[in-house]
Amino acid sequence: MQHGWPALYTLLLWWFSTGVILYLNGLPRETHKWTMAAATVLLGISLLGVAVTALDTRVTGAYLAFTAGLMVWAWQEVGFLLGYVTGPRRRACPPEARGWRRVGHAVMAILYHELALIVLGAAILALTWGRPNTLAAWTFGVLWLMRLSAKLNVFLGVRNLNEQFLPEHLRYMHSYFRQRPSNGLFPVSVIAVTALAATAWHSAVAMSFSAFEVTACSFVAMLLSLALLEHWFMVLPLPSEKLWDWGLRSRAPHG
Repeated sequence: MQHGWPALYTLLLWWFSTGVILYLNGLPRETHKWTMAAATVLLGISLLGVAVTALDTRVTGAYLAFTAGLMVWAWQEVGFLLGYVTGPRRRACPPEARGWRRVGHAVMAILYHELALIVLGAAILALTWGRPNTLAAWTFGVLWLMRLSAKLNVFLGVRNLNEQFLPEHLRYMHSYFRQRPSNGLFPVSVIAVTALAATAWHSAVAMSFSAFEVTACSFVAMLLSLALLEHWFMVLPLPSEKLWDWGLRSRAPHG
């Protein structure tokens, strides 16, 4: 179970944290400022956790560093979905926009979000640089890279856009998506993510690593495996949103 427990922990945390964010995002608009304030407090605690665990090479240190990195990531997810950290362009893409013009509009729609990712990534890198436990940096880096791949694929066109995850105040974002069976980047993305996941699992299972290193590799490998699953969700005719039905219940009209 040296690999199984980290994998199970990653799966449950990925599923539960996504559902919680969706639920909070679906609550009445007047609650969003309090959600953002709480998320910012959690961000500060998580960054402190990244700094403290950077010197901890116990198995528990791997769990804490992974959790801290994931919670830092959660802040930008909350900020984006609440509409506080998006971009200077807050309207739909003009229907006639094509090519680089469409790219430019899309970039401006998420510019602040991307800058926030750079700042948060740099903060984690600075806190873990030269330290023995860099799992928080690896966690954030994998999430960043996989989300970038997903964004590009949705922009270029996939079957399932999952627009139901977008709250009403972000519905204009759907105009930057494109619905089509697939796109030329998708197979490249899938092959690359598969190769990365296979390499990480090989390191976790086959290499002569310490218990801490095996645990850390298992976390990264499972995170990549979930990213691969999310990529396939974009093109397969599967109701993946059913996984978070409980989190979407708050979208019902409030009396």
